Amino acid sequence: MQKLLATVQQIFDEEKFIFEPHELYEPIDYTLRLGGKRIRPLLLMAANQMFGGNDEQVRYAAIGIETFHNFTLLHDDLMDKSPLRRGKPTVYRKWDENTAILSGDTMFAMAYQYFLRQPHEQLQQILSCFTRTAIEVCEGQQYDMNFEKRDDVTLDEYTEMIRLKTAVLLAGALKIGALYAQAPAQDIEHIYQFGIHLGLAFQLQDDLLDAYGDVAVFGKQTGQDIRDNKKTYLYLQALQSATNEVKQELKQIFESTPQDSEPKVKRVLEIYDAANTRQQVEKAINSEFSAAQRSLDEIQLPEEKKAPLQNIMSTLLGRKK
Repeated sequence: MQKLLATVQQIFDEEKFIFEPHELYEPIDYTLRLGGKRIRPLLLMAANQMFGGNDEQVRYAAIGIETFHNFTLLHDDLMDKSPLRRGKPTVYRKWDENTAILSGDTMFAMAYQYFLRQPHEQLQQILSCFTRTAIEVCEGQQYDMNFEKRDDVTLDEYTEMIRLKTAVLLAGALKIGALYAQAPAQDIEHIYQFGIHLGLAFQLQDDLLDAYGDVAVFGKQTGQDIRDNKKTYLYLQALQSATNEVKQELKQIFESTPQDSEPKVKRVLEIYDAANTRQQVEKAINSEFSAAQRSLDEIQLPEEKKAPLQNIMSTLLGRKK
């Protein structure tokens, strides 16, 4: 896995992202060099390797999938009015809102351009998968925005939202990597489902870490979802378990924006603790990881071929940030 991660990093280090007009491309270069986990290109290349592909064949697809992912982050930051991304000012704060919109639009187009740079006999299927994935990510973002205005969101609706907003891009990256290697159709479906369950577990972990993460390891202030009144899996799970009195209190808290948010965060965590919310979310995470493992087990390959994906899953299962 470390060797693969180094390959992914080298690909991005070698790629040029600044062209003319400089004002359009500088924010793109800034965004793509902020780093991050590079999980999506890592999964794409791991799936390709697993089915006997080669790294050069998927070099530009890896850049394309990460360019698209970062486009979504750039626009999400603008929509959410987030001041920081990975500890640095977001594009709309460092430049302005119009720049964030235009540079983001360009990144979406660049993602397709990267896929088109390398001919492949299954390119139509690859681009079809990427396009469907891109649409679903946008659908997930719209559901997320809808949920901000609703107080009757269910756990099933939330799970579907994060499937679209987060999981399909991980699954799509894996499927695209497998398509480049011309893997058997049934294995492509298994690896896609592996990605869906991995993505759901990944997002539920984010929800959990935001509330209960170790600040020193997590790298940012915890409780931000509570401050932002985000209806995460924890909030919905607590609502489901709470008495009517506590339910009303929790809803009222999530309508408030006090100047000093610490008492708010403290009280919400007390409610979560009383309802065993943390344990319920951990149970849901483990269930998704188990489902991901079953999908990986279904793939008709020797275990050593699956080792990189197995290592990635184990790393994500134990992550603290």
